[in-house]
Amino acid sequence: MSTTDFPDPTQVEGAPHPRQTLHLYGQGHAEQAFLEAFNSGRLHHAWMLTGPRGVGKATLAWRIARFLLTQPLDEGGGLFGTPEPPHSLDADPENPVCRRILAEAEPRVFHLKRGLNDKKTALSDEIRVEEVRKLTAFLHLSAADGGRRVVVVDAADEFTTGGANALLKLLEEPPPLVTFLLVTHQPARLLPTIRSRCRELRLTTLAPEDLALALTAAEADAGDETLALSALAGGSVGEAIRLLNLEGLESYAILVELFSTLPRLDRIKAWALAEGAAGKTNAARFDLILRLMDLFLSRLARAGLTGPPEPEAAKGEAQLMARLSPNGATALKWAELHQDLGARARHGKAVNLDPAALVMDMVLAINTAA
Repeated sequence: MSTTDFPDPTQVEGAPHPRQTLHLYGQGHAEQAFLEAFNSGRLHHAWMLTGPRGVGKATLAWRIARFLLTQPLDEGGGLFGTPEPPHSLDADPENPVCRRILAEAEPRVFHLKRGLNDKKTALSDEIRVEEVRKLTAFLHLSAADGGRRVVVVDAADEFTTGGANALLKLLEEPPPLVTFLLVTHQPARLLPTIRSRCRELRLTTLAPEDLALALTAAEADAGDETLALSALAGGSVGEAIRLLNLEGLESYAILVELFSTLPRLDRIKAWALAEGAAGKTNAARFDLILRLMDLFLSRLARAGLTGPPEPEAAKGEAQLMARLSPNGATALKWAELHQDLGARARHGKAVNLDPAALVMDMVLAINTAA
């Protein structure tokens, strides 16, 4: 088996691959920072693209790759003077380089990501040293035209210790005209020596209007539910698409309705919610329920400090949270429960606790706190 037999770990299910996404919304400051470095003639050899998951880090990495490989190397003056510096990272999609990148056939790009496990039966959970050795072989070959080359690492916080050390050696002595683009959701997980050799491009969560544009571009338009989806997804396009695919808004509305009677819990509805997460066929729904309960508690804790959420992620949410978390003292209690139940959920999944029992246990804990 090969990696092509499995879903690409760098692509959100139901969305175009970042390599196929030509436009990036809401991250103009990061694009401008890279462009200024390029136009200054002092382009750093390694960049760390940081920020929450799903806000466009990989999309920016591929935009930079297309931009760099379509720019002429000699920026000096000629017969007609010095050419005007580029004002954006846009590259002509009909350029042969862009077409080859789209087809995964550009010889000057290396995409470093998770490969197969030892048994070749599934993708590894980490980027192992074997994958970095393939990158080393790529870098030992000279570019056919002597031009630039780009390495996209997605995601850099998934390295094994051996893989991270192997990458560090390449960053310490980079070949000429090679640019490393490290996509990372949790930069603290990277070796300090790797972080110190990279310049950071920080991406932020998207405003509702930018999220709406990004969803439309990904053919995942949320329509009238964009504001609610943005609130629940935390400004992350990737998370918004996941929620749309799994009917997350509808499930969150059910959760809010269930909790609307607290502390008089409707145990029949609670058990129906829990049983909906039982069994291997409902694994995705189980993960979704845990994620939504985590979001509910975090929003509940925040409501005690900053007031009911605006916009609401479900009808009646603001009224419910104003009642359950009216002040800072209650906010602290909900924050403590949020932390406790988060740890309980991680432990329950790690030891394969019955999903229905885990969900019911968490619902009962929330009712007791209420």
